[in-house]
Amino acid sequence: MKSITQQKTMEEITRSLGVVKRIALIGCGTCPTIAGTGGVREVKEMASRLEEDGFQAVSDTVIAVTCEPLPLQARGGLEQLLHDAEAVLVLACSLGVSMVTDYTELPVLPALNTLFIGRESESGYFTEECAQCGDCVLADNAGICPIVHCAKGLFNGPCGGSVGGKCEVDPTLPCGWQMIYDRMIALGRLDDLMQVRPYKDWSKSLSGGARRMHIPVPLPPETTKEV
Repeated sequence: MKSITQQKTMEEITRSLGVVKRIALIGCGTCPTIAGTGGVREVKEMASRLEEDGFQAVSDTVIAVTCEPLPLQARGGLEQLLHDAEAVLVLACSLGVSMVTDYTELPVLPALNTLFIGRESESGYFTEECAQCGDCVLADNAGICPIVHCAKGLFNGPCGGSVGGKCEVDPTLPCGWQMIYDRMIALGRLDDLMQVRPYKDWSKSLSGGARRMHIPVPLPPETTKEV
């Protein structure tokens, strides 16, 4: 499972930086590196783009895991990296940005948007698996989340609009309740679906089915053999 992120536009990033010019950049060696949004390559590219826009990238580094507390020794090294900076631009998830904020009095700004918690189904393709709703219902639904996998967020069975096991809202997606039904049969728990679940407050919900994202994976450089 990974925190899936997407880079903000340069317009938004430069606007958030405002009048400051000396920027320290920090990336993350875990999820953003895998997603191609905050690893070594992306941090270097961001530094170059900032330089083109008139900023000065005074330092850049990639922390192994930005969402975990830094050891005391590493914090000292981070202070040195930030010494000449006026602001810090973090290429990590929102938690990573918050953690870096704890280590400095400088403004700490995000370069990425945190989209969802998901998994890599194949190289460069990510699928949402958890909406972080705060009230996990996987135990009632054979380990399949209706909040994520049902485009309409239904809690008590399908809408009746699916065709061939595909979602009515997005026919490229499997129907979430078909997935739950099939899994319940396999587990011998079909009777559990007869229980009526209470209504949930959807006012703060992100609906529309499982969000997906494709980040193209750079191809390795071609190699030639000498004859």
